[in-house]
Amino acid sequence: MRGFEAAVGGDTSAAMVLQLAFFALVHSGGAAARPAAEAVVGPRAWRVIFAGVSLPLAAAAVAYFINHRYDGVPLWDVRGAPGVHSVMWAANYLSFFLLYPSTFNLLEVAAVDKPELHLWETGVARITRHPQAWGQALWCAAHTAWIGTTFMAATSLALLAHHALSMPHGDYRLRKKHGAAFEAVAARTSWLPFAAILDGRQILPPDYWREWVRAPYLTIGIVTLGAYVAHPWMQAGAHALGL
Repeated sequence: MRGFEAAVGGDTSAAMVLQLAFFALVHSGGAAARPAAEAVVGPRAWRVIFAGVSLPLAAAAVAYFINHRYDGVPLWDVRGAPGVHSVMWAANYLSFFLLYPSTFNLLEVAAVDKPELHLWETGVARITRHPQAWGQALWCAAHTAWIGTTFMAATSLALLAHHALSMPHGDYRLRKKHGAAFEAVAARTSWLPFAAILDGRQILPPDYWREWVRAPYLTIGIVTLGAYVAHPWMQAGAHALGL
């Protein structure tokens, strides 16, 4: 991380953007290389390699973010305003139901089962077929409003840029793998939340709520609450790393 800072003359905001750009290159590049890599080492091995490279980079970026989130120029401070914390907390909590795993089979995430590139059209996918991007947008909005620094604004812009590029990239990968099946799903869904529902291309079933009663959503709800409670320990750990 010090290397990123040195490259930009010690500017922590620019260093954060460089770290996120490097992570985006590695993470999205790894996703793009998936078909070729799986043909060589197999789906499970590639998932392990992919996670083994991506997760340490993500963890380092999170630690750096925690340590420097109040750097830069203060833009506003609404932390003392009544009700703001509750609104920001609710928005952040909701964001993680959009930042859900790329598969509903959690064993695929851990590479216990063979990882697949799925074509989903249930649950949150009926609202938007790119929930992770919009979950990230909601997370960025909540944290930027709460922290209110130029460092936070730069971090959010970098994250949003990555996810804006990930949407067409994700569609490309699904189109390449699923062909006409993807085109049919794309015609019934939308990248913009609720757009397909509002224009009648997506009809929610009467028992739509049942599509949300699934183990991954329950897991996300519990883990997100746990992460909130663990914020002091996360901050202490990031400080101990000295990034």
